[in-house]
Amino acid sequence: MGFALGLVLLAIGLSAWQRLGLAWNLAVATGRTIVQLIALGYILEIVFALNNPIAVLLIIAVMASIAAVVARNRISKKIPALLPVVGGSILLSTALTLAYVNLLVLRPDPWFEPQYLVPLAGILLGGAMNGATIGGERFVSTLNNSRQEIETHLNLGATPQQATAAYRQEAIKAGLIPTLNQMLVVGIVTLPGTITGQILSGVNPLDAAVYQMLIMFILAFATLVTTFLLIQGLDRQFFNKAAQLVTH
Repeated sequence: MGFALGLVLLAIGLSAWQRLGLAWNLAVATGRTIVQLIALGYILEIVFALNNPIAVLLIIAVMASIAAVVARNRISKKIPALLPVVGGSILLSTALTLAYVNLLVLRPDPWFEPQYLVPLAGILLGGAMNGATIGGERFVSTLNNSRQEIETHLNLGATPQQATAAYRQEAIKAGLIPTLNQMLVVGIVTLPGTITGQILSGVNPLDAAVYQMLIMFILAFATLVTTFLLIQGLDRQFFNKAAQLVTH
């Protein structure tokens, strides 16, 4: 790890040499990475030792809450009641996906086996957070910049859902782009973390590839569901009871 940390020190030195202004950011990011992952390691060690469903669900709930706050902050802090919309979208999509995988695919015994549930939840929450952030930002900025077009549709008799239909579709597509791009090049251009980690740990490459396929499939589903639910919820935040557009 000391030699690996040397690479970051070289990056910091290069940034300082070229006056890129990234040295401090790299140092802070490196420090946070070390502290956060060491803390996570200790916490997961305790959770794994307890092997208790309440402890497993509690750590997943904390992860989901943090993901919701981060996504809300990146989308907009001006929209009232946005946090419950974001949090509900992320939590619901993650819960549905985990339930499907647990019941039909992995079928661990017990069902709350932290070895499976916690890592899968982390992967799903990360993908859902990114999809929600990208799709939400696109939708909010588009509505704020398209007030005249939307009000024209409303004046011509369109409902709020009809007036924003194209914008919702574009936002949902935008939220899914990173996942789709990753799926298109996985195994050809990139080796994602799951398959790389398993191969490095000595797992048969074919078994590692199967696990990576599972990750990509559930990630695509969770990201799409999260972005869809979020955009639907956001759409309602931009119209009052009189079906008038309210920009934020």
